[in-house]
Amino acid sequence: MTSTTTTDPVFKNEMRISDTTANPGALGLLAFGMTTVILNLHNAGLFSMGSAVFAMGIFYGGIAQVIAGIMEWKKKNTFGMTAFISYGFFWIVLVFMLLMPALGWTGALDKMSLICYLALWGLFSLVMFVITFRLSKALQVVFGLLVLLFFLLVIGNALGSETILHIAGKEGVICGLSAMYTGLGEVMNEVYRDKIIPL
Repeated sequence: MTSTTTTDPVFKNEMRISDTTANPGALGLLAFGMTTVILNLHNAGLFSMGSAVFAMGIFYGGIAQVIAGIMEWKKKNTFGMTAFISYGFFWIVLVFMLLMPALGWTGALDKMSLICYLALWGLFSLVMFVITFRLSKALQVVFGLLVLLFFLLVIGNALGSETILHIAGKEGVICGLSAMYTGLGEVMNEVYRDKIIPL
């Protein structure tokens, strides 16, 4: 007895027809994208760091994205699982890096620690970006913009330049919106059962 398979147009992973669970890619992309937009509106100077960024980072960008990654594991999608669980915990760790000093658990977050943290995630994102060349154009855009975002954040923090950090914020908003486009495009194409949104 053979089973029919279908392919996710964004992540290109084969999914068994007998698997009736939903595609978690949309949730993961939206959790990443919307949280990225919120943080980078702050980086662009629109509002100060506060509960909006922290709450989104813990619950939507963090926990929801980790859940999406676990669901991708069930779909046998190694790329989706690695990306969503990794970036989900990126958000949780980032929030705690900022909150722990305020709670008196550690000393203040020093500039070099933040730069190293961002640089390491930039390196990870660069490799993931290279991998997307075997996936969809939409993911190539998301990860390409993400690599540029980390580069700008590293340079901006290293130089202490508000101008570069504001530029990073604006670029980060575009990055987040590209992830939202991809996630919502997956939902729309699945609901309408047609390629309405090019991915």
